Order: sequence, then structure tokens, then C-alpha cells
Amino acid sequence: MNTTPDIPTISLNSDIGEGFGVWSVADDRALLELVTDANVACGFHAGDPDILLRTCRDAAELGVTVGAQVGYFDLRGFGRRFIDVPPASLAADVLYQLGALEAIARACGLSIAYLKVHGALYHACVQRPDMARAIAEGLTMFGRDIPVLCQPGTSFAAAVGDAGCRLLREGYIDRAYQPDGLLVPRGQDGAMITDPEVAARRAVQIATTRTVTAIDGSTLPLEVDSVCIHSDSPGAEKIAQAVRAALEDEGVALRGLLA
Repeated sequence: MNTTPDIPTISLNSDIGEGFGVWSVADDRALLELVTDANVACGFHAGDPDILLRTCRDAAELGVTVGAQVGYFDLRGFGRRFIDVPPASLAADVLYQLGALEAIARACGLSIAYLKVHGALYHACVQRPDMARAIAEGLTMFGRDIPVLCQPGTSFAAAVGDAGCRLLREGYIDRAYQPDGLLVPRGQDGAMITDPEVAARRAVQIATTRTVTAIDGSTLPLEVDSVCIHSDSPGAEKIAQAVRAALEDEGVALRGLLA
């Protein structure tokens, strides 16, 4: 990401297109009007061809960068259930999802700019280096050098970096951090941040001080290129509105990841 001296710069991303058929979890168009980068579900944990095409068309119209959000083949569980997929099959799954989104993105005048791993697959990659390497292998087979957007300082980031992948660093404004820098697991008290004003203050803190406050009140260093709003978080659109307004009020420049 390009930066201007003395002007904080950050991207604002959201998981987009996480519906299926007649079901949807968010107003994707409204979110696309607020973010700079869209992590588009590629059909495994969510999304279908109609949703992918509509999302890419909207992103192209609004000038939003498109990234591929890959996950387990788990529509019923929204990709949040661990599946012990053999690494070779996982690499093929990643390639399949990238190929599907790239074809639709190209039809809309776009191209995949980065990859992000969703849900349980991401957590599995943190725990299992063989799964992290499978993500890198899928990218290699895809044949285009696109970076991986992920949480810095994790074993997943280290594994895909060691495999030769470029990295983009991601922070979270609607999830709580543990004192060790990892996220508080979903389901635990305080794991989710749903108050738009609290999320907005956190976004400003990350963008201007490069720190984040952990759930125990400690301050952690956090150098990131982008901050994420999960579209399935309660009130995601209001959170995005508050975050964008607060960042702009503080003079933070919002730019796409590869701008």
C-alpha cells in the first residue's frame, strides 16, 4: 500500500457475499459503499454464482478492490467447523475457489488482488503448518503472485511467508484481542465488539497509534495494512458507517490494499 508521509493510511475491508440462494447475512451493497476492499466468499462456505457476479459488478462500479475469501466446503456450518481435509485436497480446493472468483471478476473488469482464509480453515492453518502450506500450494498452482491477507505475528503468517507468499497485515475492529495478540475465541464473553462507537474508537487507535487494547486492558503493538469488519457481525453496516466517519474525521486516508 502506498502511504503519504505524516498522513496515516489504512484500508477498510469486509467479508462480502456471504449468502446463499435467497439467504443473506448482510446488506452487501451498503457495505461495499463504505469499504475499500471486499473479501468475496467463493462458494464453499458461502456464496453462489449469482451472488458472486452481483458482488463483483457492484465492486467494479464502486471502485472496490476484490479479494478471494476461501474456506472449507461447509455451507451448512458457514465454514466454522473443522474438517480434516488432506493437504493435497485442500490445495485443490483453494485453486478451485480462486478460479471461480477470478472468472467472474474478469467478466466484470476486475481481477483478484489478494487471498484471505475464512473461519475454521484459518484457525486450522494457525494450528497445522501442513494446512498453511496447502494454502500456499493452491496459490502457486493458481499461477499469479497475489498476497495473503492475514493476522500478523501468527504461525499461519510465518508458514505462508516461509512458503514464499507475500503478506498483507490485517487487524480486527469487531473482535477482541487476547493479551498474547490472538483473538478471543468466538463464544467467549467479550469476544465480539458490536457497539459502533467502540469499534470506531478502536479503528482510530489502530490507524493512528498502531496499537490495540486487549481484553484485559493492556496495550499491544499492531502494525497492519487493513482493518476488517465481519459482515455477519450484528449491525455490521452501522459499524462500518461509524468506523469510516471516525477515520475520516481523524484525517486517516482510506485506500485500497493495492492502491
